Amino acid sequence: MDPDFSPASGGPSFEFAFNSVNFSDRVLQIEIVAGDDALGAKGATGEGCSSLADWACHRKRRREELRRDKESRKYMPDPANCKVEAEECDAYEEGNEPVAMIEESPPDIEADGEDGKSSDSYCSMECTQVLRVKSMYISSAILAAKSPFFYKLFSNGMKESDQRHATLRITASEENALMELLSFMYSGKLTTNQPTVLLDILMIADKFEVGSCMRHCSQLLRNLPMTTESALLYLDLPSSISMAAAVQPLTDTAKEFLANKYKDLTKFQDEAMNIPLAGIEAILWSNDLQVASEDAIYDFMIKWARAQYPKLEERREILGTRLLPLVRFCHMTCRKLRKVIACSDLDHEQATKCVTEALLYKADAPHRQRALAADVMTCRKYAERAYKYRPLKVVEFDRPYRQCIAYLDLKREECSRLFPSGRIYSQAFHLAGQGFFLSAHCNVDQQSAFYCFGLFLGMQEKGSTSVTVDYEFAARTRPSGEFVSKYKGYYTFTGGKAVGYRNLFAIPWPLFMADDSLFFIDGVLHLRAELTIKQP
Repeated sequence: MDPDFSPASGGPSFEFAFNSVNFSDRVLQIEIVAGDDALGAKGATGEGCSSLADWACHRKRRREELRRDKESRKYMPDPANCKVEAEECDAYEEGNEPVAMIEESPPDIEADGEDGKSSDSYCSMECTQVLRVKSMYISSAILAAKSPFFYKLFSNGMKESDQRHATLRITASEENALMELLSFMYSGKLTTNQPTVLLDILMIADKFEVGSCMRHCSQLLRNLPMTTESALLYLDLPSSISMAAAVQPLTDTAKEFLANKYKDLTKFQDEAMNIPLAGIEAILWSNDLQVASEDAIYDFMIKWARAQYPKLEERREILGTRLLPLVRFCHMTCRKLRKVIACSDLDHEQATKCVTEALLYKADAPHRQRALAADVMTCRKYAERAYKYRPLKVVEFDRPYRQCIAYLDLKREECSRLFPSGRIYSQAFHLAGQGFFLSAHCNVDQQSAFYCFGLFLGMQEKGSTSVTVDYEFAARTRPSGEFVSKYKGYYTFTGGKAVGYRNLFAIPWPLFMADDSLFFIDGVLHLRAELTIKQP
């Protein structure tokens, strides 16, 4: 079923048989009725929809009208002669079977009955004005081979062998798209590359279950320049099972476009606040987001949800089912995780579960963390993004002194990118109510004038507050793998100040980065900073 006859596939073309009496065994009568713009464009010339924005507006307006119509029918009498007409309109958006029948010649309309539903359909047909009827010769074998819809029509709808007329009923807005579709089923070619028209054909190909045409339209749309507008439109296409498989490459391309465009989420935050749900999901799915930390992604998600979904119940539903699974809670700070637990926008049970899993991950052994991040089934949940501030592991104590130990791991590639004057900052961590951070530098040793690796400790808050801290820097060293102290001291911090050692390992940069360096274990530099406040 549905072999690919397109020229690109090397398959046969039956273009010579299109609408030819010599190569046809049946007549297809296409009844064109008055109706709203169900497809969102006037036809294959694209009149009425000069842009993708127009196409999207038409479709959105149509869905709203259908929704209002459904709601109004709940409170109104439902005469049989009007009921089915409304259902026929809904069928397109709902992804149901289109109206079709097999009839005898001369064509007295008889019930076809796909699943026994046609008796109602005919009632609708009788009370819907037919604008015109278009007839064409068809090969039932070619159409059935390309479409499960036509296969079922010709195999189940024939009551006697001499029935040679099939009838389809479509709206005026679908006419040109249907003719393009029928032509494609013979030739494997389309006559247009306009995006609005290709979307019309894609939609009607889904309606009549012509997967090869859907894939062809998807490929043509992928080859056109992608914009935010078009990417969001492709993600908002109907999600019937057949279409989801056929347009997966197109939706994947749209998601990739949005993820790349909004990679720097902080820079484009105001613009991203207006992006609909499907686009936000594509952005938050990405591993390459350039954000300060996962805390910033969580804050953006809550802010966006509050703006887009003012009603609490709806907001909780969207957050719980669509967005929370995209947040990497295991890379959030403990300070922010406490706020997650207390957030009224989230279901408390679900928020507690997310935080518990994050804390268990943080407490797990490093090799287990790496395994979870590498596992295909769990990598999206545990993999780090391109954070501007590197995540830390922090252990806090309040006795006998206020103390914390911060662990910072840097990959060899990250350290390599520091040369000749780069810096990497850690996320903030807190001790005695003060915010601190670590920063790794490539700088020039002032005495020896060579490049070397430096590590510094800074305090965030600016102002008159000062605090004296005893600190010690250490690094894991081969072959033992144990932490070895490299520098210790004490410093009275005021806001915005930093202290550290410009040449932590007392060696030039090339020796630090060498393949046999003592400080990289399985390609990772493990650093530790221990802070103690002994004053009351």
